[in-house]
Amino acid sequence: MAAAKPAMVQAGDREVRVSSPDRVIYEATDTTAEVTKLMVAEYFASVEDGLMRALRDRPTALERWTSGVRPGMKLATGPQDRNADAFYQKRVPKGAPDYLESVGITFPSGRTADEICPTEIAVPVWCAHMGTLTFHPWPVRRTDVDHPDELRIDLDPQPGTTFSDAVRVAGVARELLADLGMVGFAKTSGNRGIHVYVRLSPGWEFTDVRHAAIAFGRELEKRDDGVTTAWWKEERGERIFVDFNQNTRDRTIASAYSLRPIPGAPVSTPVTWDELATLTSPADFNLFTVPERLASDGDPWAAIDDVAHSLQPLLDLWDANPVELNYPPDHPKMPGEPPRVQPSKKVASHWDEDGNRVEGT
Repeated sequence: MAAAKPAMVQAGDREVRVSSPDRVIYEATDTTAEVTKLMVAEYFASVEDGLMRALRDRPTALERWTSGVRPGMKLATGPQDRNADAFYQKRVPKGAPDYLESVGITFPSGRTADEICPTEIAVPVWCAHMGTLTFHPWPVRRTDVDHPDELRIDLDPQPGTTFSDAVRVAGVARELLADLGMVGFAKTSGNRGIHVYVRLSPGWEFTDVRHAAIAFGRELEKRDDGVTTAWWKEERGERIFVDFNQNTRDRTIASAYSLRPIPGAPVSTPVTWDELATLTSPADFNLFTVPERLASDGDPWAAIDDVAHSLQPLLDLWDANPVELNYPPDHPKMPGEPPRVQPSKKVASHWDEDGNRVEGT
C-alpha cells in the first residue's frame, strides 16, 4: 500500500506539513477512538491559547514517540536505553523550519545546547510532525535562562495511594500557599498526579527555588501525614511524594495541554481549584475532550501571569531548617548533599561526617 500523502495543518498564520498523517499514535480503547499523527497535530493547533501560555519563550525539550504509543514501549532516560522506543530531544532537530527559534541553555554538567524556544503555535504543530507528544519547558524565559520564574510543586502518588489522595494534598497545598501570601495554579499531570505552579518575581537562582520546594514539602508533611519528601523510594511509604527535584536545573515537567504517552491520549489539563476538589477521573481530560473544554470555558490558567510572588516566605522556612536533600543521580554532587546511596545499603562506617565515602571502603 502506498504511503499516505502529507497533510497540511493550519497553525496560526502558517500551514504546517505533517508526514504520515494516518499513522496510528494511540490505539483505540474502550472509551476513546484511535488517534492518528494528523489528529495530534490538529489537537495542538486547537489548544493554542493554553499551550502557548505554557510554552512561549521557554526552552523546551521534546518527548518524541515516533512510532506511537503501545504497551511495553519504553522511553529512553539515559545512554543505557539505546534501543528504547521513544526519547527526549534536548537540541533543535535537524530539518527544523526557519521560523523555529532557539535559545542557548546550560546543563548541570556545564555543557551547553541550543534548545527549541516556541514563539508561535506552528512550532508545536511541527513538533507533532516529528512525533512529539509531550513538551517539557524549562521554568525560565529566553530573556533570562538562569533565573526561574516558576515554582513547580509536583504531587506524585506512590504505590498504595490514589489520585484522590493527591487531590486532598493539593487542597492542603493551596491552603499553605494562601498562608504564605501566594496563589497557585493546579493541573492534572495526565496520569495520577497533580502539579501546582506559582509564578515568581525575577532574580531567583535554581538553588533558591529548589530549597523553597523542599521547605514547602516539609511544611506539607507537618500538615498532612500522607505527604513525604523522602528522596529514596524505600522510605516514602504509601504517601504523596513532593518531588522537590523537579525544580533543579534541567529537570522539567510535562507542560499544560501536553499529551501523555498513556492509552486514551490523556492531557495534562489546567483546572480551577473548585473543579479539582470534585475531580475523580483525570482520564476524562483527553485529546477528544480538552479542545472543546478550552473553547467553551477558557483556560483556567489565563490569570497565571498577572501576579509574581517572592520566594522569601519559603526561603525563611528553609533557613529555619537548612538540611540539604539528594539531587538527581545525573546531577553533579552538591555541597551539603547526603550520600547518594540507598539507605538500606548504607554501611555507616564507610562514610565520614560530611557524607564522603571513606577511602578504601
